[in-house]
Amino acid sequence: MVPTVPIVPLPRQALDSSDPVQRWYENELGWATVPGPPVRLVTGLRFDVLEVPAEAGYAALRHLGPTSPVALRGSRMRLLVAAGSAEELPGLLDWLEWGALALDLSAIGAGGSIEAPLPPGPLPPGTAPAARLSGMAGPSTAAGSSRMPTLSTIPGNSQGAAVWLRPPELGREVEPSLPTLSAVGGGGGAPDLVRLVDTMATQCHRVRLRRACAQPLAFS
Repeated sequence: MVPTVPIVPLPRQALDSSDPVQRWYENELGWATVPGPPVRLVTGLRFDVLEVPAEAGYAALRHLGPTSPVALRGSRMRLLVAAGSAEELPGLLDWLEWGALALDLSAIGAGGSIEAPLPPGPLPPGTAPAARLSGMAGPSTAAGSSRMPTLSTIPGNSQGAAVWLRPPELGREVEPSLPTLSAVGGGGGAPDLVRLVDTMATQCHRVRLRRACAQPLAFS
């Protein structure tokens, strides 16, 4: 009789890369990346991403936990959510009765990627000083706070580069902090994806109406 060998996950191996940003995500967080430039984070494995206009996204931050990562790129906000959420989004919007409207709300899941924001804090070795972008995880972005930084105050945002508004925490697995459908009616600490999506859809609709009203009337 051949003895069975227990299947155990292979230990994480340090990435040997010349790109300090890629090394930081792979080695410090264990996130899969696509080599750049710019380095990109693979979605659909440990997290999916919901993307909305930043002005709509700020209103939804109160539905996130204090450690839920959020990024900005130009005028767009990217919120990390549980893996698989991208597939659930169309049905969730229909259930919330938002499905019939054209909303500026999209999801990036399996097979996708997003530009990796530069790591927060000290400049990674080998990164050009001009490219340094700091994370914005201060009191102004705390859950429940009404004081949010304007887009012009986010370092590097004027150039459209990706930056962390709420960076991921080293030494902490990201999955427990991400909004998920399983949080509905549960007693866990994960944020509720339904409330998050409903708030973002509402704000996206308000932004759309406001922009439509601001357009000059066309006369023949």
